[in-house]
Amino acid sequence: MDLRLGNGFDVHAFCDGDGVWLCGVKLPHPRGLLGHSDADVGMHALTDAIYGALAEGDIGQHFPPSDPQWKGAASHIFLRHAMQRVAARGFTLSNCDVTLICERPKIGPHSAAMRAALAQIMGVEVDRISVKATTSERLGFTGREEGIAALATAALVRA
Repeated sequence: MDLRLGNGFDVHAFCDGDGVWLCGVKLPHPRGLLGHSDADVGMHALTDAIYGALAEGDIGQHFPPSDPQWKGAASHIFLRHAMQRVAARGFTLSNCDVTLICERPKIGPHSAAMRAALAQIMGVEVDRISVKATTSERLGFTGREEGIAALATAALVRA
């Protein structure tokens, strides 16, 4: 059996704004997230986990932030590309797990919508996707509510 595991990690700072994109869902929040694209920290970590499982680098290698065409891009573009690479290499997604690290916004009430959005973008069943959250107990930059971090793991199997 050919099983591949990948991990991804991403961080984005808060900035002026009227909500945050997390795992494909815009959540109400008095601030936004700063980034070259839409700054969906959860989707970025998951995309990097998939690229990592394929040993194909990270988002920055496929979609360089120095390239102006990606300014403000929706992160589903990156995740769909990663899933296209999965299929092209003869794999399927077994499952993935995303952990969002923040004090606010509260993730629990939105996790089902996030799972559904990711499943639609990735073309997989929702029961293959986990989205959960934790705080950092008010420690560090996430605890001071300066930004959000995300950690993701993806498991791929040969189709």
